[in-house]
Amino acid sequence: MTKIITWMGLFLGAPSLVWAHTGVHPVTGFFSGLVHPVSGFDHLLAMVAVGLWAGFVGGQALWRLPMAFVGALIVGFATAIAGWAMPAPETGVQLSLLVLGLMLAFAVRFPEAVASAVVALFGLFHGHVHGLEVVSPHLAVSYGLGMALMSTALHIAGIGLARVARSGRWRGEAVALRVAGVAVAAVGALFLAA
Repeated sequence: MTKIITWMGLFLGAPSLVWAHTGVHPVTGFFSGLVHPVSGFDHLLAMVAVGLWAGFVGGQALWRLPMAFVGALIVGFATAIAGWAMPAPETGVQLSLLVLGLMLAFAVRFPEAVASAVVALFGLFHGHVHGLEVVSPHLAVSYGLGMALMSTALHIAGIGLARVARSGRWRGEAVALRVAGVAVAAVGALFLAA
């Protein structure tokens, strides 16, 4: 618990690392899209949390939850590029951390359709805030492709971590996923309170 509190204190003390939407992130094409999901802990935590939840639920959720998120991410990105407004996208990103963290912390197993709808909703918000940062439409496709690929890689990393935790090779596997969920939810709550 001390480590979690220490890390959260560091996140709050370094807002440019915590918050990916600073308005100063350069959008220069594929590489910047590839880097952007890991440039702020809000996106990084949400992407890994989706993978952790998919790995926890198992079955077809292993691929359906990440695909629902990335598909919706692309749609949300396209809405921003097209100039369509989405209500409170930053709040949606913050809520994604809180809700996904709570799903892990309480080991929630929704029916697959409900779980897919939850992650798709949050994918829309994450994609939309990414799209708002694209100032040059001719960079949108390459930037969006990089963003979608890195998001998928982060989902896979989360699935891998969940599978290792559930394999029994690591002591405290059930506790580890729940603690990760509490940490993600706590960061989301801190963002919402700020």
